[in-house]
Amino acid sequence: MWLELPIWAIALLNALGIPAVQMGVSWLFTRMPAEWFDPERFPFAGWLGESARTYDRWFGVKRWKGMLPDAAPWFGGFAKKRLRATDQEFLEVFRRETCRSEAAHWVQLILVTGFVAWTPIPWAWIIVAWAVISNGPCLVLQRQNRRRLEGVLARGAKAPR
Repeated sequence: MWLELPIWAIALLNALGIPAVQMGVSWLFTRMPAEWFDPERFPFAGWLGESARTYDRWFGVKRWKGMLPDAAPWFGGFAKKRLRATDQEFLEVFRRETCRSEAAHWVQLILVTGFVAWTPIPWAWIIVAWAVISNGPCLVLQRQNRRRLEGVLARGAKAPR
């Protein structure tokens, strides 16, 4: 704990601040230009050996991906919960939007983890765990989806429904 605050202030700041940061980052990222999120550039480009199959094997993505919410439509952003079209243009937009979502979740993870600055141990560990649990699966899913979309686009075929 780097800042000394009364316990009531810590509880209030965390209870209101963490959701506000997560929603605020989501809102902000839906307003950023799509050109900022290039799937061919770092950190969004695929890593050596990275594939959609790898994510499913390591994390079992297919078992839990349907349980995650898609908050982008809440703020007027691109809905990624379902594949609504299979033409190349739509798939390219979807691919770029996975980059936007991944970036937003990295920023959320970092900012929420910053709440440990005034939160005493062991509560600080709960905040770190929350940051990882609430953003980690979303990060994994966006990378897995992007690899799947890249495979479909490389084949020049329509995506499976």
